[in-house]
Amino acid sequence: MENVIYGINHWIQSLPKEYNLMSEPELSNRPSPNKWSKKEILGHLCDSAINNIERFIKIQYVEQPYVIQSYNQEQWVIVQNYQERPLDEIITLFQTLNTQVINIFINIPAEKLSYLCDIGNNQQKPLEWLIQDYLEHMEHHINNQILIKNNNYISY
Repeated sequence: MENVIYGINHWIQSLPKEYNLMSEPELSNRPSPNKWSKKEILGHLCDSAINNIERFIKIQYVEQPYVIQSYNQEQWVIVQNYQERPLDEIITLFQTLNTQVINIFINIPAEKLSYLCDIGNNQQKPLEWLIQDYLEHMEHHINNQILIKNNNYISY
């Protein structure tokens, strides 16, 4: 758990600096119609935080296993119009949401880390796995899409 908190804190601090080094064309470029721009990817990470905050909370008190509900990632990015929003708004949202995620993690009793969630396809995973997966998902997008100079990445 400490490694996950450390990792999220790292990105709360360093990702805004990385974004502020990028030009507007680099931030807004969609390499193809089915790929997100770097601004939209950051927005997607905000959407992920929003959806996972609910999961991290509910799994601690609902009947086990907690059933993970998916969300339409493409529509969330489109409806919230991250492409046209000022970068500083998206960065602030990312930082605020992930600070809340850390607060939730800090307050999870150790015995609840083994609570199960149904992630689909007849698979059940403990809350601890879901927490680790949250950071891995974030770092996948950051390392493979945001920080690379070549924009040939998949949209989600």
